[in-house]
Amino acid sequence: MRVMGLDPGLRALGWGVIETSGSRLSHVANGICRTGTGPLGTRLVSLFEQLTEVWERHLPDAAAVEHTFVNKDGASTLKLGQARGIAMLVPARAGAEVGEYAPNAVKKAVVGVGHADKRQIEHMVRLQLPGVQISGQDAADALAVAICHAHMSQSRALVLA
Repeated sequence: MRVMGLDPGLRALGWGVIETSGSRLSHVANGICRTGTGPLGTRLVSLFEQLTEVWERHLPDAAAVEHTFVNKDGASTLKLGQARGIAMLVPARAGAEVGEYAPNAVKKAVVGVGHADKRQIEHMVRLQLPGVQISGQDAADALAVAICHAHMSQSRALVLA
């Protein structure tokens, strides 16, 4: 199974693609879709077009997106939610399953504890995907989301077997 993990952001949307074969994980690709500044609508179109191109290049079977955390600035949270909508729309439009995971669930699946910091997450992603060259912190977070989805999918398969 090929899984794309997505770490939504309006300025930088991280993505990472992994391949699973049983319990074995391997890195396929990772990167960051960037929008810069400008009108919100234009930035959302840019995210949609960039992510669609990445999706079509790697053709994942499934996708996983991190839940949006609510911060003190409601306007920022709303904009992040709109970027998350794009992150969910692209795979759903392609007919793929889209898993959603809380940040603590992703951290627990990758690091083993729900309150890991970004440095610990990147370290564990590197351990689980040997030789990976990570494009940045947003891409590392996206790879962690993909790893979480792979682990959760394997657990679901065992329970249903």
